[in-house]
Amino acid sequence: MSRGRSNDAASTFRNLDWFTVAIYVVMVIAGMVSIYAASYDFDNASMFSYDEFSGKQLRWIGLSLLLGLVILLIDARMYETYAFPIYIAVLLLLLITPFVAHDIKGSRSWISLGPMSLQPAEFAKFATALALAKLFSGYHFVLNARFSNYVRAILIIILPIILILAQNETGSALTFMALFFVLYREGMSGLVLFAALFAVVIFVVAVKFTETMVLGIPSGEFAVLVMIALVVLSMTVIYNKRADVSRNILLWFAGSGVVLWALNLSGVEIPGQPVVLGIIAVACVYLAIEALRSHRPRLFIPVATAIMSVVFLFSVNFAFDHLQPHQQKRILVALGIVEDLRDAGYNVNQSKIAIGSGGLLGKGFLNGTQTKLKYVPEQHTDFIFCTIGEEEGFVGSLAVAMLFLGLILRVISIGERQPTTFGRVYAYCVASYFIFHFCINIGMVIGLCPVIGIPLPFFSYGGSSLWGFTILLFILLKIDASRKSVLL
Repeated sequence: MSRGRSNDAASTFRNLDWFTVAIYVVMVIAGMVSIYAASYDFDNASMFSYDEFSGKQLRWIGLSLLLGLVILLIDARMYETYAFPIYIAVLLLLLITPFVAHDIKGSRSWISLGPMSLQPAEFAKFATALALAKLFSGYHFVLNARFSNYVRAILIIILPIILILAQNETGSALTFMALFFVLYREGMSGLVLFAALFAVVIFVVAVKFTETMVLGIPSGEFAVLVMIALVVLSMTVIYNKRADVSRNILLWFAGSGVVLWALNLSGVEIPGQPVVLGIIAVACVYLAIEALRSHRPRLFIPVATAIMSVVFLFSVNFAFDHLQPHQQKRILVALGIVEDLRDAGYNVNQSKIAIGSGGLLGKGFLNGTQTKLKYVPEQHTDFIFCTIGEEEGFVGSLAVAMLFLGLILRVISIGERQPTTFGRVYAYCVASYFIFHFCINIGMVIGLCPVIGIPLPFFSYGGSSLWGFTILLFILLKIDASRKSVLL
């Protein structure tokens, strides 16, 4: 038995993707150095002192390396066998967290374990990835075969989101939305991703452009209705083989637009909202009749898209009004509607100043003035990238971006060479998490996204985040190292 385990361990380390391990090591070390730079002041002790955040992070790194070693020594089949039990256990942990966690800035997501605290939401990432991979590896499971398969997959993704939202951790909950990219990889229609993107566009335009009026309705709402009409026309062209239907829709929209424009110029008062909605409704009724008459059900796609888009448009204000005040303000600041440099926009403004002041080569290690004078709050956690931008400049920022790009491409490459569906789906889950965290965190720091509290993997200070991403990555490395034994 011991010889078998020894041979398995030797095989694991022989087949281990050491290039990915090297990227991981470089990133955690660079992260520790960046944390030291972000928290440094002129009276600071050594980087390795436990009194410093960098010293504490070094402890987390050591424990993470030990955790990674343990993961590599476990039989890879165990992760697939116990995927659902692990997922259920983590869901139960998420369920009890709000009742046992302390209130920290309005959030109940941290469980105190003596001298340290852990955030269960970080461990839900790998548990959900395992459960999703297990579902897809089921006997004859094909996502598009049955609607119930979609329900099961989405349920696995949605459950941790609901439980984390109950902890008032919106940013951590949104991370799991990245897993819908995995569904796309496994056969989900691209229309779903288009719908999600279009929903974001509708939200941004409807919220941002409200001051000016067009035909008696807010310009943002009018712009969205025009976009819906254009989407209906485009989908009609794509899903319709007869040119006359597309031509009729084009003539209807163009003619209606010309009439509205002429009436508006002549000074006639037009009830803009019902008129524009009526124009879209007539086009949808025409398409529905053509779909039934010519037995082309695909023409219902633009009809359904128009209906759902209009419903979402009118639900935007309702949804926005039910966000927390600080969340509303962050969105308004990110969209440039409100300029609040002393409150909601303070972090982002100071972060952009820090990154911009770094220039091409940066001010040098420990020489960042924004960092040393503590102008950027949370600069050793969510805003760690601004320290890198200030001290290492564009070159250092580019190097960090290339590290993440290399890691993500490597994970995707590992996923594509897996002989099992379980390994492939899990790998794409890992890649999706990294893509989401990197893009949103950098977007937060440079003001392209609202501040929602998402850490930069391996760089931001924190044991839970580091452990969660280490477990996520090393399970993949173990699965990949065992892939040859699966083929035997």
